[in-house]
Amino acid sequence: MTDTTTVVRNAAWVIAWDDDTSQHVYMQDADVAFSKAEILYVGPSYQGDADNEIAGSSIMVMPGLVNIHCHSGDEPIAKGLFEDIGTTALWGNALYEYSALIDADEDAKAACQTVMLSDLMRSGVTTHLDIASPAPKWLSLAADSGLRSYLAPGFREAQWRLAGSHRLDFEWNKARGRERYAEALAFVADARAHPSGRIDGVIAPSQIETCSEELIQDAVAEARSRRMRITIHAAQTMAEHEELLRRTGETAPVMLERMGILGPDLILGHCIFLDHHSWTRQRSRDDLTRLARSGTSIAHCPVTFARSGMTLESLGAYRRAGVNVGIGTDSYPFNMLEELREALICSRVSGRSVFDLDTGGLFSAATIGGAKALGRDDIGRLISGAKADLVLVDLSHPAMQPIHDPLRNLIHCAAERAIRDVYVDGQVVVKDRRVVKLDYDGAVRELQDAQKRACRRAEQDDPQGRSLSSLAPFSLPLAR
Repeated sequence: MTDTTTVVRNAAWVIAWDDDTSQHVYMQDADVAFSKAEILYVGPSYQGDADNEIAGSSIMVMPGLVNIHCHSGDEPIAKGLFEDIGTTALWGNALYEYSALIDADEDAKAACQTVMLSDLMRSGVTTHLDIASPAPKWLSLAADSGLRSYLAPGFREAQWRLAGSHRLDFEWNKARGRERYAEALAFVADARAHPSGRIDGVIAPSQIETCSEELIQDAVAEARSRRMRITIHAAQTMAEHEELLRRTGETAPVMLERMGILGPDLILGHCIFLDHHSWTRQRSRDDLTRLARSGTSIAHCPVTFARSGMTLESLGAYRRAGVNVGIGTDSYPFNMLEELREALICSRVSGRSVFDLDTGGLFSAATIGGAKALGRDDIGRLISGAKADLVLVDLSHPAMQPIHDPLRNLIHCAAERAIRDVYVDGQVVVKDRRVVKLDYDGAVRELQDAQKRACRRAEQDDPQGRSLSSLAPFSLPLAR
């Protein structure tokens, strides 16, 4: 089949890539030409052949966003349950006691993934890294969506066990962990071989504290022999930070450096509680230097942690230290643009300065920061020869008006409401704000029953035998 060329003609604004200065720049009244193969042209007055033309007078063209950390497994059915809940003895975090109780059954996995993929695309994401347990349709749905997908089947040797809402314990089963590791290796081989050319696998020991050092080292060695990316949750909670100190006397970066794990092919999920963080016992500032020196990347996902009253200190400080940071959504609402807004706010609050991080630096993290973490220079930027992954923003949307700086309007005000069309490999995946290749509406309808089933199981599985009304009380009392 012959490839076709599409041109956005006289786009009011374009966020283009300037190779000379290695940064995004604004162009005005510019053309963007692309095919399935690549971006063909960015600049004034494209003179080549065009099969399709899009009037750009009310359009901003920008590169697709790169999400390097999300979870499709059961997060979409966790909405509305535990946002006001946490475990006091574990610094208020809800992860271990509450979030772990909610699990989507097999019937709901596909719906959860469909909703996540759709919401990501609707907020301008063209590449995502999904960490989940393999489900029957995981690979096929990722391919059907049209997104550029990195699938990371998680494995671990220990399960979290909470004792009486005050102590985090670990239940180890190393044999089962090795089985899951073998299954993960088989899955990533299938993902890498997928004929779409948009799918790859990632080696993902789930959490630094739930895997033995031996398993982490074996998995990383295997990933590096295959030239694959690695991702591990590390320094994500104070409970984990304290557990590593108890076991080894080390912070997560120190431990990983000793093991020979740090490097430019490694993405650390969250990486909040480093030696400089105000909640930790340490009063040094060596971890950021350690990460920057090694080229290790960080996946920063502010929304889910801000809900528990915690944040990285600060995104601006990490970037100034030379650490490569990309952005992820982690869990719901799977809205990359809302994630960017929260990242900016959290950075300025924790950095105690409006100057801690600016909008351009934030956008770079969400595009070229994520691309670098994945080892790519052909996504996250609009330049000839890059992949044709791009987003058309509707400048006529009321939330985008008036326009002085359209990127600020998009991130600070309009968010996904102004995203009109999204292309991956030159093929439209969101058209006029509607997801093209997935049954988004049908999947959303499935979530209510799926959540009810998950809540019934949560009541049965809760070690303390609590009812749902105790585990997840309403935010307002029911009228008598």
